[in-house]
Amino acid sequence: MPNPTFPRPVTPAAAPIRVLLVEDHKMVAEALGAAFEEFPEIDLVASVESLSHGMIAAEEHLPDIVLLDRRLPDGDGIEAIAGFHTISPSIRVLVLTGDANSAIAARILEVGGAGLLLKSGLLDELVTAIRKVAAGDVVIDPELLSGALAMLAGSAGRLGPVLTLRERQVLGLIADGAGTDRIAEELRLARNTVRNHVQRILMKTGTHSKLEAVAHARKNGLLERP
Repeated sequence: MPNPTFPRPVTPAAAPIRVLLVEDHKMVAEALGAAFEEFPEIDLVASVESLSHGMIAAEEHLPDIVLLDRRLPDGDGIEAIAGFHTISPSIRVLVLTGDANSAIAARILEVGGAGLLLKSGLLDELVTAIRKVAAGDVVIDPELLSGALAMLAGSAGRLGPVLTLRERQVLGLIADGAGTDRIAEELRLARNTVRNHVQRILMKTGTHSKLEAVAHARKNGLLERP
């Protein structure tokens, strides 16, 4: 009697990397959208032209990676990185820019960005960066990275923990006596977002109350504008 044959087990294909593109230059966005169609491992879930629409799309699609222009009509892309993390801590943000230096790279690292790429780079470099960022790596040119880390080390030595611009704004309003409702109104944030910022401020400063955080910030210069 012949031995029965069984089908070979099929190894499931890896899920595609879900990418949200936030880019206000239509030609760039269309070119990237067309290019990504050639890479089945990349799923472009949405392409939008502003930070406000980017936040809405991120909440709707929960992408793995936000491919984010640095200069957008309604704000600085780098300062929006914390907002994407508030939507989901698992979202990783890869910043696109027309120019770059160590200071820009330092800002991106400050707020938890996962990478920095020049728009003038090759498509293969972008796709490789997306793969690396999806795998948990940080993708910044080594020359920029070394300078950025040196800046962050110096900043930490002078000021203590590194706070984002938004965290400094929240902390400044707390120092002025503002409560959650007033902070939410003045910064146009949701109440839960304000609470998240406060929790991160307490964590970064190693304090246990708003009053203690303000005292710590005044002592270490954290209320100074960058």
